[in-house]
Amino acid sequence: MRQKIIIGNWKMHKTMKETTDFLTEFEKKINNKTFNCQFGIASSFTNLIALKNKQVKNLIVAAQNCHDQLQGAFTGEVSINMLEELNVSHVIIGHSERRQYFNETNESINRKLKTIFNNSKMIPILCCGETLVQYERKTTDQVIETQIKLALRDISGKNVAKLIIAYEPIWAIGTGKTASVAEAQNICALIRTIIAKLYQKEIANKVRIQYGGSVKPENIKTFLAQPDIDGALVGSASLQVTDFINLLH
Repeated sequence: MRQKIIIGNWKMHKTMKETTDFLTEFEKKINNKTFNCQFGIASSFTNLIALKNKQVKNLIVAAQNCHDQLQGAFTGEVSINMLEELNVSHVIIGHSERRQYFNETNESINRKLKTIFNNSKMIPILCCGETLVQYERKTTDQVIETQIKLALRDISGKNVAKLIIAYEPIWAIGTGKTASVAEAQNICALIRTIIAKLYQKEIANKVRIQYGGSVKPENIKTFLAQPDIDGALVGSASLQVTDFINLLH
């Protein structure tokens, strides 16, 4: 049985003080409650130290990106060993905004995954998703298959089994639009089928697949009830403490 996992992706939001205030309020409101899922926050690099220092019980600390080299003359970048030192256990790789605004490619994403698996214990959250144009042209399946195949090139089944994949239709991110429950389930099932073909069914059944795209407390339960949706990667609905807690119930 795959354990559900919900990660709040804060993107470029919250200062250090706002992060500390959020964590203080969050810890107070949950009051040692237990949830039936793993949960965490992916913050900007500058806020990771606040997440480390606060050390809220059971909170996964995730980064939103990393470089594919361990060190070097890469001004403005952050390596995985820098992240591990801050108790970062997960890292988002290949988010659509990174692909769109920072020219990340399937090949550069593949390099990052290899570096993470070969040099750390961190768990990558690999993002995939189609644009509105691709969705309207009904090429979603081909786009997703290409992204998964190229991202996982030459990566062992043992490592793939540890992976989290986040399906985020780009047309549903921050737009208020969401894929229907049936659409989300179908694509998450497709991803599992692609993994099974590339590796084997046993490995595919271990991979946790999240849905992301205007997920909020009001609709998350319907998505998580689907057999191939193992969690959610949540944007704006994770920025307020009450909303984030309601996502976890």
